[in-house]
Amino acid sequence: MAMTPCGNGHFYDPDETSACPYCGVDVEIGAAQPHDTKRPAGDAGAGGGLDRSHAEGSRHQRRTPVEGEAAAVWSQWSGGIDPVVGWLVCISGPDRGRDYRIHTERNFIGRGPAMDIVISGDRGISQETHAVLSYNPRRHTFRIAAGESRGLVYVNDDEVAGFVELKPYDQIELGATKLLFVPFCGERFIWSAAVP
Repeated sequence: MAMTPCGNGHFYDPDETSACPYCGVDVEIGAAQPHDTKRPAGDAGAGGGLDRSHAEGSRHQRRTPVEGEAAAVWSQWSGGIDPVVGWLVCISGPDRGRDYRIHTERNFIGRGPAMDIVISGDRGISQETHAVLSYNPRRHTFRIAAGESRGLVYVNDDEVAGFVELKPYDQIELGATKLLFVPFCGERFIWSAAVP
């Protein structure tokens, strides 16, 4: 496993992700792009199937790439829609019963409206990047890592230090919230890269 520096002090495995999982930059695999630590202004929202104009900043598709920006791998063939690859379901905490969509590559989890997965009801969850949940479209695997916040992340009651591979129905704990991980893509189904 050869670790690669991202230019912002992070290291990541390029065989696992197409870009640094700690920075919010969509990067086309194989393309040399400048590294920017700022999240694109239009890349916001959370699961639940609503677009950003609805309550809590929910989303059903990611931003459309602006000319000159790198596009996420899936957006290249899907017309800008980043298909759902799994869900997190809140089983305990202030948002109990709510579900959150997981999309390809990196999903940033926090309370703030700019996060991919917005868990707004739990004040124990950091506003920005409490955790990063990733789906690897090459290996069809899911992993989670603690973000840059002070708050801890647990999987099945074990503290997450580095990336932890997720298995179906693992329990993820952030703040006072417990989430159940439900994969959609994996052994039984994967999205085809062919244009429908």
